[in-house]
Amino acid sequence: MLIDTHIHLDAAEFDADRAAVLAQARAGGVGGFVAPAVERAGFARVLALAEREPDVFPALGIHPLYVDAATDADLAALDHLLAQGRGVAVGEIGLDHFVAGFDAARQAQFFLAQLDLARRHGLPVILHLRRAVDEVLEALRRVRVCGGIAHAFNGSLQQAQMFIGLGFKLGFGGEMSFPGSTRIRRLAAELPLDAIVLETDAPDIAPVWARGERNVPVNLARYAGILAGLREMALADIIKTTTTNARAALALPQR
Repeated sequence: MLIDTHIHLDAAEFDADRAAVLAQARAGGVGGFVAPAVERAGFARVLALAEREPDVFPALGIHPLYVDAATDADLAALDHLLAQGRGVAVGEIGLDHFVAGFDAARQAQFFLAQLDLARRHGLPVILHLRRAVDEVLEALRRVRVCGGIAHAFNGSLQQAQMFIGLGFKLGFGGEMSFPGSTRIRRLAAELPLDAIVLETDAPDIAPVWARGERNVPVNLARYAGILAGLREMALADIIKTTTTNARAALALPQR
């Protein structure tokens, strides 16, 4: 069984056929879906999905590209839900220095506040770190949390080793499918396998065979095959180890 450690199941792109998308993924060998929220309005959506679907695990957080509209009341609501044990992780949280026009100081304020919530509630975090890997690592040194996942990892080997040293797993997905993504493919091949988890980020980050289309979680099975090829390992071993890694990173319940 595979676990998709990052899929935005509450996204509007799945509203027309969410049940069919999940059924297709399950038939393809995906047996768990971690659904991170990106804003307060999404908390109820991912929690409702998890209540309806036993193999969906909710994570609650405010994404860096949503902090401009966020308030202290949103952080208080997050704190309240985490205290009730409603999420397996705090996420998706972090920093994004790729999209122009966003307030970097406000991103940092909300990121540090959510790291503090994760620390206080003893929860792992799911990190967004686009063009901000060093800054995210600096924040993690300031506010120590119990690990988690560095989503869509695209840093250097040295940065990967720093995350691993802080107790994190690294998320790999559709970018491995592009022959030109040489650094990501090399990292996927050479990093310790016990540091790697698989993810789709669906409906985003579509693989090479679905470029320009909606990404779907059934693609995770092909990502596992790509990783097996890059590492010259048996597919069954890749599936077993990445699933074990996902459960360890997020303390997922057995369902």
